[in-house]
Amino acid sequence: MSVPLYQAKAEMFRTLGHPVRIRVLELLQDGPRPVRDLLDEIEVEASNLSQQLSVLRRAGFVASYREGPLVMYALSTPDLAELLAVGRRILGAVLSDRDGLLDELRAHSQETSG
Repeated sequence: MSVPLYQAKAEMFRTLGHPVRIRVLELLQDGPRPVRDLLDEIEVEASNLSQQLSVLRRAGFVASYREGPLVMYALSTPDLAELLAVGRRILGAVLSDRDGLLDELRAHSQETSG
């Protein structure tokens, strides 16, 4: 029996719901990178990074391959970079709406107190 689409989407977003995983995907947007470069950029223990890369690999979000002695990681699809970009736009809109609401509340407070 197959999983309903909404359930599969929820699982996808759960997989993305970790800051280290998001950071890895952000770093891979510019192309494949070796694990050592990811470790330099993300301040976590090697074992933690390895665990998060494993989760991303099992989900099909990243692919790994060897390039000589290096283990390289790459996004499995450029659509992941687009998803991250959309996420940034949504976050920006949500945060700007909150700022607008805060400004509106402050203006309203000044009107009623003055």
